[in-house]
This record gives sequence, C-alpha cells and structure tokens, in this order.
Amino acid sequence: MSATKTLLKSDTFQLRSITDEDIPSLFHLIYGDADPEWKKWDAPYYPLEPHTIDTYRSHENARKERLKNEEPDSRLVIEVDNTIIGTVSYYWEHKASLWLEVGIGIYNPSYWSGGYGTKALRMWIDHMFASFPIARVGITTWSKNERMMRVGEKLGMKLEGRLRKCRIYEGKHYDSIRMGILREEWDEAKKRMNRLGFSTS
Repeated sequence: MSATKTLLKSDTFQLRSITDEDIPSLFHLIYGDADPEWKKWDAPYYPLEPHTIDTYRSHENARKERLKNEEPDSRLVIEVDNTIIGTVSYYWEHKASLWLEVGIGIYNPSYWSGGYGTKALRMWIDHMFASFPIARVGITTWSKNERMMRVGEKLGMKLEGRLRKCRIYEGKHYDSIRMGILREEWDEAKKRMNRLGFSTS
C-alpha cells in the first residue's frame, strides 16, 4: 500500500495520510498551547519536542521519505466529520524480529471519552496485521493513563508487563505498562467485535 494513498474509512470517520495542507492544523493541535492537556496523559515525563511550523513540516517530510516503496505510512491523521482530532502511528521496536508497536494521540480533549480512540486503534491494529507478517501488536503507556489501558482491554489486549515505579511525574512514581495482542487473539477479538456490531474496517 502506498504511503500517499493510505485511507481507512468508516462513515464520517477516517484515518488517512498527512498532507502538506494538514500541517498547520496538526501544528496548532500539538503545539498551539504552551501546556497542552493531551500531553499530561501522553508520556508527560518526556518534554514535548520543540518545533516551529517549518521544522514540524520538515520533520513530517523526513518521516515520509524514510518509508520504503510500498511500505505502509507510519503515521496517519484521525479525522471526524472532516476535522482532524489526532494521529495514529507505528514504529519498529526491533524490525528484524518483526516487533511492532503502535501509538495514538487524540489532541483535542473535546473528543475524549467518545469512543474515537477505540475506533481508531481498532482500525489501525487491523491494518497492521493486514499489512505486515507480524505475530503481535503492542502499545506502551503508563499507570496514570487508565483511559489508554481501558482502550487496550476493550480491543482484547493483554497486560504483558508492568515495570513498577519507573516513571516520575509531578513528584509521584508511576508504572510503565506494556500491553499486546497476538494475531490469533486479534482474529478472535474481531469475531467478537463484529458480533457486537463494531467493524474493524
């Protein structure tokens, strides 16, 4: 699948490749606030990488250029009713072992707790299993982000690792959380979700 044509769509909801026209909207969502609410939940123990709109555009262009021919796009926007609300992504923890991890960010708090993150990640995980000969898809989060952990559980992910008290945020210790799902578990989870009316496409 070409990186410039990636499109996963359901009704008024879609995941699609980032275009140059999207850069101002994405930049505003991610960097428009000096202390963004989304960052308090998305690995706040790491500082937000500083960018101007021009360096952010260069960063996105460089990411796309690193993709090999026919390699699926590694980052898509989440769009609801033609409004960008966040992104999904994947990266190789160890490509030689086909160890792939995914990530998601809903930058607009107005869209939190509306099921959009679950829907986006469900479509994205299904896309990963369809696109790569991988045995597993994983996510990494932290123990304060209970919303993310619930999303993983809804999608059939299992808690695979809890590194206790290895993150410090605002003077408190939190755990690092690893969750994952195997291909055969995803196939079963898809059947269950389809029975409940939740399509992965």
